[in-house]
Amino acid sequence: MSAESRRKWVRWFVDYSAPIAFAVVYFGFGRDFMKATVAIVVASVVALLVGAVVERRLAPMPLFVGLMGALFGGLTLIFHDPRIMKVKPTVLNFALGAVLLGGLVARKNPLKAVLGQALVLPDEVWRKLMLRFGLFYWSLAVLNEAVWRTQTEATWVAFRSFGLQALTIAFVFTQLPLLMRYMKAEDLPPPPTE
Repeated sequence: MSAESRRKWVRWFVDYSAPIAFAVVYFGFGRDFMKATVAIVVASVVALLVGAVVERRLAPMPLFVGLMGALFGGLTLIFHDPRIMKVKPTVLNFALGAVLLGGLVARKNPLKAVLGQALVLPDEVWRKLMLRFGLFYWSLAVLNEAVWRTQTEATWVAFRSFGLQALTIAFVFTQLPLLMRYMKAEDLPPPPTE
């Protein structure tokens, strides 16, 4: 396995291990919300440590999400109140949307600061993406509130663990036509060699 392939797996682990651990423990061990919360806190901390060791740095987004998971999970365990964990996606997505939309107002570009090394795009495209992603994150915040307040705990756990990720991936795919208009041939990955 190449070093780049290993890094991709580590990034995947850092991004998805905590929500998967939460769902596996919740559904696999008696639907105990507190046990699942312990799992997400431990998985968040482990993912951050693995990411720091392998990447030799902590990327801002996984660091923020991991710390939020540990903080909200810790507070849920301390106060033994599942509502704290259930509002975490609301707070996280609202904060991400506020940073992006606030960046538009302040004429700053936090999205470009995070992704600028991976994508070379004109400023007008970065602004469009900031607006779209900002509104998308706020939509996820509203949707999370609707789900946890109106659905069963098990439905919310499934939504939190898999639904939010699926919606995010689907939304990213809807942005590909905009990105592809500005991608240059040299920005695309090389074809696989055998």
